[in-house]
Amino acid sequence: MAVETRPRDVQPYPLSADTLALRSRTWDRLKFEIEYGLQKGTTANSYLIRSDKTALIDPPGESFTEVFIQALQERFDLRTLDYIILGHTNPNRCATLKALLELAPQAVVVCSNPAAIALKDLLKDTEPTLHIIKKGDTLDLGKGHNLEFVLTPSPRYPGHLCTFDPATEILFTDKFFGAHVCGDQVLDEGWQVYEEDRRYYFDCIHATALRQTLLALGKIADKPATIYATGHGPLVRYSRQELLNNYQTWAEKQKNEISVALIYASAYGNTATVAQALARGISKAGVMVETFNAEHAEPEDIKTAIANCSGFIMGSPTLGGHAPTQIQTALGIVLANAEKTKLAGVFGSFGWSGEAIDLLDGKFKDAGYQIGFDPIRVKFKPTDVTLKTCEETGTDFAQALKKAAKRRKPKENVASTSQTANLEQALGRIVGSLCVITTKQDELSGAMLASWVSQATFNPPGFTVAVAKERAIESLMNTGTDFVINVLQEGNHLGLMKHFLKPFGPGEDRFEGVETTEAENGCQILSDALAYLECKVANRMECGDHWVIYATTDKGQLLQSNGITAIHHRKSGTHY
Repeated sequence: MAVETRPRDVQPYPLSADTLALRSRTWDRLKFEIEYGLQKGTTANSYLIRSDKTALIDPPGESFTEVFIQALQERFDLRTLDYIILGHTNPNRCATLKALLELAPQAVVVCSNPAAIALKDLLKDTEPTLHIIKKGDTLDLGKGHNLEFVLTPSPRYPGHLCTFDPATEILFTDKFFGAHVCGDQVLDEGWQVYEEDRRYYFDCIHATALRQTLLALGKIADKPATIYATGHGPLVRYSRQELLNNYQTWAEKQKNEISVALIYASAYGNTATVAQALARGISKAGVMVETFNAEHAEPEDIKTAIANCSGFIMGSPTLGGHAPTQIQTALGIVLANAEKTKLAGVFGSFGWSGEAIDLLDGKFKDAGYQIGFDPIRVKFKPTDVTLKTCEETGTDFAQALKKAAKRRKPKENVASTSQTANLEQALGRIVGSLCVITTKQDELSGAMLASWVSQATFNPPGFTVAVAKERAIESLMNTGTDFVINVLQEGNHLGLMKHFLKPFGPGEDRFEGVETTEAENGCQILSDALAYLECKVANRMECGDHWVIYATTDKGQLLQSNGITAIHHRKSGTHY
């Protein structure tokens, strides 16, 4: 849901006498990628340092090419541009880079070695002058702007680097500490309002690359920065230390004895997007993900992860009817080192055929591995529906690993079991009304049976509902989203309860065979419900293995005037 509809523009903001932020803004979603799922628009933040030498840091993607170059030309002659510094490379950003180099062919492109390798394919018709950054390198722009570079690679962005300017104490962080939100606010005054957006961004971008994220955070903490100049959203000034600490805490929370090795290669970014959705689903279920881009990962690192993981998933594009060489090499490592008891999965994207997916699937089946899900085959770019299905697939894969680990766990001693049983029985006596939560966002819909529901406020009318982190509906219940809570009727609830209790497959229609009508907020009302309330998520709080959602309501109706609410009685407090 876009916050508002306005033309794309570029918002200038001076950070110092020599440093200008240029925030390319859109109030639309921009991309079908999981990190844009909150649909709050975004800013693509670029930075211009004008000293004895002029450097442009992080040009935006092709959605902003025209308005961004116009904004630059209004401020200086592009023929005087000396450097273009890239925090990361991708086809989207390179469209703007190519347009810049046509107007400023003298500009030197500054990037890491993996980025330089990628640019050879991304800029086939252009031969820019490259300045490749190695560990410890600096770049002197004059007047104290002696830029320092921090190499911070990740599987998705192997060429990622941060840039520190000691003259202004600004660290240009690109993919770190951002949020996909759009507005007029440049700095993070009142930063608590962005906490959910920042956490969501972290979970999508960094949570699935734990080792690399922790290494990068250590390097970033060493720089005496007063501002984190992010690639997206508000710049971080007032919450810098809190956000750095939060990143550390969130990353540490990902550590788990149960882990999945996720190995992929991506020619045009589509396979990487699918990998991201799978990884998001796995991590939601409380299972650690180690992600490897086969084009850049060290074979020994893949070997170690495969030996230690609980399950593995491989993904590949199809190029000329084959899997890339790097995937074939990684496949050999997996087959030689993964025990046959480990759960496996396969995915990939393609333009015409998809032979690479069949290759991986066939090799794993021939080797005797148990396959955790049907191969995911994505033609061209994944849609929102595809990504939601992939996320649910990742969650199901993780839950299968958790169940297997629980079966292998030794039984507790009798005394400990007795104490636990007493607590479970007492906790289970807390009862709740039986409800079905329904929600719809564009082409995505979701539903779940809920009994942890309680009125929380009179003014405004509000209540709380607890949603397990691994629930599919959780990603459709972020702050600002609409949903309907359907209260079930005693004596008429068993059919609906049975329907919504059953395990749904990834992407399966939750409402097939259920009579519904549409609420004013677009979500589904169950025709056989006792009552319904149209609600909006006002806040979320992370509580252990659940999110506690606080929602407000301004519309509802009693559908059965003589009915009473169905109540859920539990014998144990360890499950619903």
